Amino acid sequence: MAQANRPLSPHLQVYRWSAAMAASILHRATGSALAVGTVILVWWLMALASGPESFDTVMTCLASPLGRFVLFGLTWALMQHFASGIRHLIMDSGRMYSLKINAASAKFTFVFSIAATIVIWVMGYRMLGMI
Repeated sequence: MAQANRPLSPHLQVYRWSAAMAASILHRATGSALAVGTVILVWWLMALASGPESFDTVMTCLASPLGRFVLFGLTWALMQHFASGIRHLIMDSGRMYSLKINAASAKFTFVFSIAATIVIWVMGYRMLGMI
């Protein structure tokens, strides 16, 4: 069988990273992270229904430095996924296809997710009287 001179598939080194590309990839990654977060939520709900001992165990785990780090990451993932999802909905309506606006909206999702995560955690700590 003769071998055709076909173009090679582009590799990741060929692509130049852009904010829009990163936002799209992060939208998928944060969706996967939120699936893991759902398992943590179900664990917390089952402990809540199981009694005080189980609930105390879960709360001890979630209040540890590692637990707080995971919860902080899940909060950021939720905010990033939310902002990126709104961005995708707007793009599905046929808007924001110019390169300049597309890049700006992708950068906005990063700024929004970081700011919203910080605001949520600061408000939570203030409500608990820890700040």
